[in-house]
Amino acid sequence: MNNKKVLLGVSGGIAVYKALDVISRLKKKGIEVKVIMTKSATEFVTPLSFQSLSENPVVINMFDEPKAWEIQHISLAKWADLVVVVPATANIIGKVANGIADDMLSTTIMATKAEVIFCPAMNTNMYENKIVQKNMATLKDLGYGFINPASGRLACGDIGRGKLENTEIIAEKIIKKLSSKSRDFEGKNVLVTAGPTIVPIDPVRYLTNRSTGKMGYEIAKEARDRGANVTLISGPTSLDIPTGINFIKVNTNEEMLNAVLDNFNDSNIVVKSAAVADFNVKEYSKEKIKKTDSNLVIELERDKDILETLGKQKTNQIIVGFAAESSNVIENAKAKLKRKNIDYIVANDITSNDTGFASDDNKVTIISSLGDVISLDKMSKREVAKNIFDMIKGR
Repeated sequence: MNNKKVLLGVSGGIAVYKALDVISRLKKKGIEVKVIMTKSATEFVTPLSFQSLSENPVVINMFDEPKAWEIQHISLAKWADLVVVVPATANIIGKVANGIADDMLSTTIMATKAEVIFCPAMNTNMYENKIVQKNMATLKDLGYGFINPASGRLACGDIGRGKLENTEIIAEKIIKKLSSKSRDFEGKNVLVTAGPTIVPIDPVRYLTNRSTGKMGYEIAKEARDRGANVTLISGPTSLDIPTGINFIKVNTNEEMLNAVLDNFNDSNIVVKSAAVADFNVKEYSKEKIKKTDSNLVIELERDKDILETLGKQKTNQIIVGFAAESSNVIENAKAKLKRKNIDYIVANDITSNDTGFASDDNKVTIISSLGDVISLDKMSKREVAKNIFDMIKGR
């Protein structure tokens, strides 16, 4: 585990002393550790203890004179392969979830592109508080990780969930995360499209589809965590914008096409997972269409095919398309792969009740232009994303 770097954030709770054991276990594995303490954490354990074990200066105050000519929260944010907060109080969780950066630890977390893992430790009633749970859910949606607390007798005498997880388990999970953490797409530019597009009918009404954008957002997160520079072009969704990426919001087919073409030449890999509308309204009404006694007939016409456009313009880009099918899934996907002149097609059956639209899971078949076919069982959309990039890496 040499050359692996962990930035350990220590916030102020009674479990602060346990963070020392985490450092000790990581150091024995050859992992370099640097520590940021909040001021309240120093009330429980002195910084000297953390400095002695980590063999690095401990950072506390944003306004301390730096040891070198650098902006510390930025240099630490770039230095870390992984950021772990042990213990993570309700306070630091709430700060990050709501975009508050008012001390060295919260500021560094905001500035890093490394994965961040929180190890909560607090009173049971605090942990179960709806606000705390909401903040944790927000962070999870944004891609932050958690090592959940254990149940047991707490320092206050209460019994319940909120006790910091065993330090041996925390250290094992950190080591496992670092050993599996591959930045195999470092320096690559990855362009991802996600979500639906809309077809305006009049100033009030529009047509759209059932895409939630979940698959595309997980693809963007996977690419980001594997070192890529990621641009995510998204239609309207209710999802939180992932951290550490270039995000472009669009609504219509034309807006998405323009955004894609603006970024296409600089991209090494393009993953087109958006559910783009195939048809456009032939005559858009500039004023709201009034309801009458007769039926309303809307004439549609074919809209631009973004994937086909990219297939015609590609030079060295690897292009991945998606095929959401309701019948003859593999046959239709193979035909689309050839017709669009792309490198991979990810086919999924949209008639399935427990995968696809709005689900956190998916069951797909990945087909390459070289004839490779990989059928994946039901798994999380993040796991599907991992398999897509593993297949691209093999090529």
